[in-house]
Amino acid sequence: MKKHTLFMLTPWTEDGQGPYYCPDCGVVEGFFAYSPGAKVDIDIVHADFQRPRPEVVEALGEENQGCPVLVLASGTPVPESAKKSLSTGAVFIDDPIAICNFLGTTYGGVLPHP
Repeated sequence: MKKHTLFMLTPWTEDGQGPYYCPDCGVVEGFFAYSPGAKVDIDIVHADFQRPRPEVVEALGEENQGCPVLVLASGTPVPESAKKSLSTGAVFIDDPIAICNFLGTTYGGVLPHP
């Protein structure tokens, strides 16, 4: 993988209720509102709320379908907050604050207050 890939959920309805959005994805969207330049070097893929999420499964395996999730490009130095998929070997970050910290540090954007 040449670029980082960020999987985010699209808004959805459920049992005639909603539309809903993912609060954790909203945190990452908030980061992009403050640091829009960070989007340039990232592939952003919007996945459906319902599982399975084929795009995410292909990248990280059945066991790692949560969103938001940032799959790191090959050769990226692995941050402390990263995990490795046992199915695909891909390295990823699945915590929204850790995603924002990584993106802010990598692309010179804002950082979440500690």
